[in-house]
Amino acid sequence: MEQKEFFIPFSGLKLGKHKFEYEIDNTFFESFGYQEFNGVSIKATAILNKMNNMMELELGSEGNVNVDCDVTGEAFDLPISSDLNLVIKFGEIYDDENDEILILPHGEHQFNIAQYVYEMLVLAVPQKRVHPGVADGSLKSEILDKLEELQPKEKKESSENTDPRWDDLKKLLTDK
Repeated sequence: MEQKEFFIPFSGLKLGKHKFEYEIDNTFFESFGYQEFNGVSIKATAILNKMNNMMELELGSEGNVNVDCDVTGEAFDLPISSDLNLVIKFGEIYDDENDEILILPHGEHQFNIAQYVYEMLVLAVPQKRVHPGVADGSLKSEILDKLEELQPKEKKESSENTDPRWDDLKKLLTDK
């Protein structure tokens, strides 16, 4: 599905920089069949620098995606920010094989940036999604309690449970 608001009609623009702003929510990702997020609130900006024979596009974004924690399953807002730079040139045929260069056929008057925005945002989300409360210990959940309970306990050296044969061997190591 093509999102019409992501078409940039460059042919009518003057030379220089032009700014386009977008509010991105979950419907944007659903249009790509991507359903990894519970919710999305992202502001994206595209700055198109139109020159005589080429254009430069700077994409940037900042916001939150609501995801489930990989450790606890708890939903949380994960802040993300990303950027992407693209050079747009003109040639015989459309070519988007290169990640940094888009070639548009001569005579084109607009192009769609939705795919670039989508890839930039999906790549900004880390592979492992861990609730910030897991790391700092502020998140209380049954799953974390169970993980703590199942974690192997460190063995404490207590003199009453040691085998005297091992104790004699350990003395050999320290008596050098």
